[in-house]
Amino acid sequence: MKTLIKNGTIINADGRINANVVIEGETIVEITTEEVQADVVIDATGMLVMPGLIDMHVHFRDPGQEYKDDVISGSETAVAGGVTTCLPMANTTPINDNASITRAMIAKAKERGLIDLLPIGAVTQGFKGDRIVEMGDMIEAGAVAFSDDGLPVSSSTVMRAALEYSRGFNSFVISHSEDCSLCRHGVMNEGPTSTILGLKGMPSEKEEIAVARDMLLAKLTKGHIHIAHVSSAWSLKLIELARKEGVSITCEVAPHHFSFSDEHLLTYDTYFKMSPPLRSKCDVEAMKEGLRSGLVDVIATDHAPHHTDEKFVEFDKAPFGILGLQTLVPLTLALVKEGVITLERMVELTSANPAKILHLDNKGKIAKGMLADIAIIDPEMTYVYDEKLNKSKSKNSPLLNQTLTGAAVKTLKSGRVVFDFPNCL
Repeated sequence: MKTLIKNGTIINADGRINANVVIEGETIVEITTEEVQADVVIDATGMLVMPGLIDMHVHFRDPGQEYKDDVISGSETAVAGGVTTCLPMANTTPINDNASITRAMIAKAKERGLIDLLPIGAVTQGFKGDRIVEMGDMIEAGAVAFSDDGLPVSSSTVMRAALEYSRGFNSFVISHSEDCSLCRHGVMNEGPTSTILGLKGMPSEKEEIAVARDMLLAKLTKGHIHIAHVSSAWSLKLIELARKEGVSITCEVAPHHFSFSDEHLLTYDTYFKMSPPLRSKCDVEAMKEGLRSGLVDVIATDHAPHHTDEKFVEFDKAPFGILGLQTLVPLTLALVKEGVITLERMVELTSANPAKILHLDNKGKIAKGMLADIAIIDPEMTYVYDEKLNKSKSKNSPLLNQTLTGAAVKTLKSGRVVFDFPNCL
């Protein structure tokens, strides 16, 4: 079957063009300005045609906590946000620390057929922090990287071993950068706002110390370290230093860390409670500058669903985490409208760079021969992100029932339409 996407503006990391996209089967076969006959025609007038987004950091809670989300609902939530490839973290129940769990997760996603699910395996067995997993077996099963996200790898010896072994498999380690000895049971960023609210704070140094250690271990081992959910200005300064010295280090920033500051907690809204916590306005500006300058490699959502009952408690008792997949596009487009990044840079951060880091040669670009994973985005569409649009089983987003601008109105996975925004196109 031949599909034609016509009259759209194709956005790639290296430029934009007004042209038509011709798809046969799972593959883009032609980019042309000529009229083409096709079985399916999609008129994308006024729309942006972008590579399907790649989210390097999600939590689907499957297996073990499927009442929050699972691979099926997670896949549906992803494509509703223009995301066609997801990397779920290993903090499931049981933990994804062996090949059988990795295979089961991939098989469930393939059965639903909406996204490519590329699991991240645990670094240590049972998240206990002492023995690394059988990386070779897990990579053979389909794992693409390793992280104990949700917990740091506290032992420098164990992290060194993980970097050495992952390097041998041409893979990498994703660091949840946290010095837990500095957490002191904190529930938000330590600063003036935590003092006003009377809540225990966590200093940004708890993140920065861990970033410093891991960049030094990457220098020692020549392994690749990827710093997850950077939230501190000083973390970015350390990453910049490491990169100048030739250390193999990449990093990601989540939309909530460039969109909200700790002052949003003045209402005690637990939907703004996350880890790492929302930082100061200065840190928010530093995240934006890192995105603008090219220092930050990836925007990743850290999509972390929680049941309403778990969040509807005292602030101290609520779990950390926020939904992110369906708000990725509007929050990132807000940076474009603010002049922080260009549309080309948006594609670089959400698709091209993740594809490069993950060695996905057929993703991350709208071009002949590439896999037809495509997000058609209306940058001016205004809508209320309500429970009818929300595809997650959970509702823990402070943006729920808010008016947003910009959305993926149609998502294609391997040439098939897998999502249509209601009443669009």
